[in-house]
Amino acid sequence: MQVWWLLLPLSCLSLSTGLQKANKYEGYKIYEVTLKARSSPLQFAFSELSKNDSYYEVFSASGGQPARVMVHPQEQVNFVKLMDEHNANYEIVNRNVGLTLSRQFDTDRMLRNWFPYNGRLGTERYYSHGEINQFIEDLAKEYPRRVFVKTVGKSYEKRLMKTVTITNGDGRRNKNVILVDGGFHAREWISPAAVVYLISQLVDNLEENADLLKDYDWVILPVVNPDGYEYTQLSADTRMWRKTRKPSSDSCIGTDPNRNFDFHWNEEGASENPCDNTYAGSKAFSEPEALVVGDLIHSYADRGKMYLTLHSYGPYILYPWGWSEDLPETVDDLHEVAKAGYDAILEATGTEYVIGSSTLVLYVAAGASDDYAFNAGFSISFTMELPPGGTGFDPPASDIDHMVKETWVGIAAMARKVVTKYPLS
Repeated sequence: MQVWWLLLPLSCLSLSTGLQKANKYEGYKIYEVTLKARSSPLQFAFSELSKNDSYYEVFSASGGQPARVMVHPQEQVNFVKLMDEHNANYEIVNRNVGLTLSRQFDTDRMLRNWFPYNGRLGTERYYSHGEINQFIEDLAKEYPRRVFVKTVGKSYEKRLMKTVTITNGDGRRNKNVILVDGGFHAREWISPAAVVYLISQLVDNLEENADLLKDYDWVILPVVNPDGYEYTQLSADTRMWRKTRKPSSDSCIGTDPNRNFDFHWNEEGASENPCDNTYAGSKAFSEPEALVVGDLIHSYADRGKMYLTLHSYGPYILYPWGWSEDLPETVDDLHEVAKAGYDAILEATGTEYVIGSSTLVLYVAAGASDDYAFNAGFSISFTMELPPGGTGFDPPASDIDHMVKETWVGIAAMARKVVTKYPLS
């Protein structure tokens, strides 16, 4: 595998003249800015910039962490002027987003030819929604007593949304449940990749993970937003799409499915503008994809002990609340489980996650799935934001292997803490 990745950049260079075409992100730059405090004037300026998404996209802007913002070529002079006015420390981390995305698209296309689906999903490349569905179907055929696939709904464009339930095969019913999902936001490809790796670990390494399956079943929905996920794989122009694909107005498409849940829906941190990336939808659960997740949460709420939704990018382990600065009464339990994941990852790879409530650590995000699951009865509910790669949301395929293995280390540690802390009644 090392040889492939040594040769791949040379292949891209040799093909760049014939394959690279200017796309909608040509000339866009990504700046990384140090924000000193949550309430600083610069933090407020970033909040205002995020409202002008025709020229700016603020990828991250949480207090104490570097903020990244993608800027349209026509606004770069004004942006630099704004940074200078605030005496901000900043650097350019990507000088041409369009060129980066075009090269990545060509690489991904070559990898699909080099590594066709063969019954297993490795870490050599990103896989389509159809390939992921086929993978879990094939697992169910191979392990008919341990793996069960169920179609739980359809997306707006009628793609089948399937869960895979993983057990140890002992046939016992009414075990506790860990519910996991990925792929809420279309461009966050590393999320479904991490979920697929998690599935493989639980299925293929039963002896090693017997403690995680003795009294617990795992129910996993690999891709919540299949329409958006497939759309991002069409071209470099569509790679940064975030939302669903159902028209939200006469001129705009899509809703942020992670602002569409019926718990403090359409409050702070969500937008009423159908064109915005954080558009909450016309009503709670207006998106069939969010409704599927909501139904899953309620289906397992009586047995569910941990809900985990994987996103990028962070690195963060976030717990409720996302709609308020208030903390749940059981915040110590939430923090204890999150700390187990933090410690395991830090020891294994040196990556340091940030732990805390969504609102206090990152930003206000009302109407999200983690708050909904926690309110529905899951004792532990987390959003895990994986580390950045590439321009932020687009780690190259060469990063998949180490990122998903690192993520599994944290998930397994948190699950072991949950299994110990919440034994089967």
